[in-house]
Amino acid sequence: MPARHPDLDSLYCIREDGSRQTIHTADVGGRYQRRKKIIWALLIATYLILPWIEVGGKPAILIDIAKRHFYLFGLTFNAQDFYLAFFLLTGIGFTLFVVSALFGRIWCGYACPHTVFLEAIYRRLERWLEGSASKRERLASAPWGMSKILRRGSKWFFYLAISGFLAHVFLSYFLGVDEVFAAMVNPPSEHPAAFTFVLIFTTIIYFNFTWFREQLCIVICPYGRLQGVLYDADTVNVTYDSGRGEPRGKYTSEKRGDCIDCFRCVAVCPTGIDIRNGTQMECIGCANCVDACDEVMRKLDQPSGLIRYDSLRGIEQGENRFLRPRVFLYAFLLLIGMSVFTIAAFGRSPFEANILRLPGQAFTLEEKTVLNPFTIHLYNKLPEGHEFSIEVLEPVDAEVTLPIDSVELESLGDTRLPVFVRIPRATFTPGMRLQLRVTAGGQERIVEAPLLGPSR
Repeated sequence: MPARHPDLDSLYCIREDGSRQTIHTADVGGRYQRRKKIIWALLIATYLILPWIEVGGKPAILIDIAKRHFYLFGLTFNAQDFYLAFFLLTGIGFTLFVVSALFGRIWCGYACPHTVFLEAIYRRLERWLEGSASKRERLASAPWGMSKILRRGSKWFFYLAISGFLAHVFLSYFLGVDEVFAAMVNPPSEHPAAFTFVLIFTTIIYFNFTWFREQLCIVICPYGRLQGVLYDADTVNVTYDSGRGEPRGKYTSEKRGDCIDCFRCVAVCPTGIDIRNGTQMECIGCANCVDACDEVMRKLDQPSGLIRYDSLRGIEQGENRFLRPRVFLYAFLLLIGMSVFTIAAFGRSPFEANILRLPGQAFTLEEKTVLNPFTIHLYNKLPEGHEFSIEVLEPVDAEVTLPIDSVELESLGDTRLPVFVRIPRATFTPGMRLQLRVTAGGQERIVEAPLLGPSR
């Protein structure tokens, strides 16, 4: 049967009978591969080191869901600040919109965690243990024997160990490094939630990088489908210059373009597409085909750039419009999201103080007084401990009882204090209010609540 080649009507990783066709990506070198290696090394180092970094005595990033404490580079947040995540995620989302409108799926090829870990760790280990793409293909089709068991078994063992390690690092963003170490050295029964999380996440990572791979980009990730509405004729993508390359033909053919139809661009593609068929959803903008084609062109003493980063307008007309209305629109929405997050995050109150009426009877009539019971809830959102002082402002002609008028709270600590207000029945009038001044960290808040009693 003739060799199967990628087309626009089907996924190359799925055979006609619906079974999986494993893509064995060939090795490639070049300028973009060197740049990606540097970027990947920096991103992986950041992922591994960040849980250990502290800012102001707190983790640089910690999302403690159980305690509802969140730290972000010196800023502290609690559950009441969670609405800020919407603006942060909105800003990140529109950043991807701007990048996609300008450079297509360059994020996917250079910075997506799936690509970074797959290409920088798992595939490199696979090449080291099983050899080149042709050797891996032969090994995959070979019957099971001692050599195949040792190679595949070693690869799967290392994959499992790496997946478990990455899962533990990811858990440290939610528990902190110290708690993760404590969970590792103690029995699973003492940390069942952490153990279950690592078990599930390790399984997901292992399954994804061992077998699922490019299907995550093609089948699950919504970004590949979203990009279609973000592109226009000026979006810079990995593009094949058909005007220069067509008609394709063998090297010895006289009536051909620059493309010798060697399929080297297909062999190095991690999603198994033929970029010469045009821009496709499966393309992640990794530039493997660019480096591979440039290498072939150099061997043929032809100019590089038959496959290159360019826009449709650049290919057809030789010019590019970098700034255009949709880029300004996405950038404007990005600016709004990040501005709201920045202003709200840095301008929010450093603590919370709320007066809550005790459940049950709203007020109590005593012999000569009206009793209103409350609770004042104090929450320290500052990154360090502070003393909270409470001062009664109103009513001035009432007896306000507090167990203490100052309390020390650690960072993200809270307390509830009872407050009893007794007003002489003769002087009580509807509309009276309890008003307290709470001071902490050089700032103050005025909190108040209505006082209830009998009508005249």
